[in-house]
Amino acid sequence: EVCPSSCSCQTLGGARGLLVDCSHRQLQAVPPLPRDTRVLHLHNNSLSSVPVGALDRLLSLEQVEMAGNPWHCDCHILHLKLWLQDFSAASLANIRCASPAAMRMRLLGKLTGNELGACKRLLPVKCLEFFWRDLILIAGAVITLLLGAWALKFSKKLVCQLNLSQFGRRGRLLRGNPPKNH
Repeated sequence: EVCPSSCSCQTLGGARGLLVDCSHRQLQAVPPLPRDTRVLHLHNNSLSSVPVGALDRLLSLEQVEMAGNPWHCDCHILHLKLWLQDFSAASLANIRCASPAAMRMRLLGKLTGNELGACKRLLPVKCLEFFWRDLILIAGAVITLLLGAWALKFSKKLVCQLNLSQFGRRGRLLRGNPPKNH
């Protein structure tokens, strides 16, 4: 893969991967990175967030530096925080928030989910679609069960009426043979 034009790349020797240095470039977004990136320097840029999944394809990554960026610490940075917690606690320890004002200069690693704030849309649209679909399916199942119970009750009542209509007032069979005892 090609080294991004906004970065410099060095081979770490043999098949060990690449050191990709994108630091001090005033980047506002993470460029497409080579899959064999082993060491990534993104510090001292103008990054305020990283899109979900932007770093997930870097399976060889062993080290990342992201400090010195004006990180916007709201609910949208939570995925980066969690990714760094799993990947590199040392890198997370150096990341400070630049905005919003209440978070300024606070360490991202020390913030809780409550402090990162709630986004306007708590559930992704797809989750809401699943919720409504499931709600409709459950309502349909309940209606079907109620109709089935009603039909069963009605059929028992009808059978009882038919059985009673075969006998007269005194309990004698009006037609045919006497009832068989079982």
